[in-house]
Amino acid sequence: MRRVSIIVVVVLGLSVAALVLAPGIDARSWDPPVVAPPSKATAPNTRLQHLEWWARQLEGPEAITLDPQGRLVTGLKDGRVVRLTPGSDAVELLADTRGRPLAVAFHPDGRLIICDAHAGLLALDAKGTLETLATEEGGVPFRFTDDLDIAHDGTIYFSDASARNSIERFTEDLLEHQTTGRLLKYDPATRKVTKLADGLAFANGVALGPDEQYVVVSETASYRLWRVWLAGPKAGQKELFSDSLPGFPDNVRYSKQRHVFWVAIGSPRKPDLDGVAHFPLIRKLIAFLPKGLQPAPAKHAYVLAVDEQGVPVESLQYEGADAYSPVACATESPDGWLYLGSFAQVGVARVKL
Repeated sequence: MRRVSIIVVVVLGLSVAALVLAPGIDARSWDPPVVAPPSKATAPNTRLQHLEWWARQLEGPEAITLDPQGRLVTGLKDGRVVRLTPGSDAVELLADTRGRPLAVAFHPDGRLIICDAHAGLLALDAKGTLETLATEEGGVPFRFTDDLDIAHDGTIYFSDASARNSIERFTEDLLEHQTTGRLLKYDPATRKVTKLADGLAFANGVALGPDEQYVVVSETASYRLWRVWLAGPKAGQKELFSDSLPGFPDNVRYSKQRHVFWVAIGSPRKPDLDGVAHFPLIRKLIAFLPKGLQPAPAKHAYVLAVDEQGVPVESLQYEGADAYSPVACATESPDGWLYLGSFAQVGVARVKL
């Protein structure tokens, strides 16, 4: 009886502490997917140990796209959008959004489209002029514009990670595990934004599938990928594409050469975090702790290849203090290089496939 009383007191104490110390955190209970059994595709390896790594003066090149000349374009933590040549530290400034540019991709009309976590969906023309395309959908403002892909007809598909938290509070958003993330579509002809899917716990990477029949979006906080059909008999439907990934999926890029989706894994799953999935008050307390005491991502560079059926078929990894980690994006070039970007690491890297 005394043991039960002690447990009750402890639970009440934790509850009061969570409510008092972290009033802005509204964590929800959720069911993590069962950890997938080990496979050849996800077995540990060191394929990302020896990389070409340069331009280390650049901080946080989250996502990388290639221009027609094979040069890299990326957005940085300080708000700059820059262009650089593989292997060269020389950097050309294209724009400064004064926000946090994350994903970048070239539109068929030549403009560079930018997902800026603060400023929304932007377009940069050849003269260096920035234009705001969209900042809200259905009266709900973007809080964390994240990743994008662009169809041949110019339609832009992009994600808003959270309707609650900005990029500065992405850890809190993961701990809350609320499902306010959205997959959105922007039509340049009408300048209208349409919601394609919602109910996502940290909507992140976006990639059009083969023949643009569907779009894949990563749900970072739930270790899974969703497929939203754009054409055919399932048009408009959202279905599970790949469940129980080995870690937190970030950006997704489709490879036409290999017929796979390259999924950047920010960090492998952590059993201690999964263990408190059903205890929102404990997660509120974790959110209150100084960053140095919160669960930290492993120094584990990880890129996963998922086939067109959503099955993991290959991975490139390296765990070590000198790893290029966390990997936020993996973009394959036509000549067989895999370019890596990171929201926290310095410089860009590549490995020959």
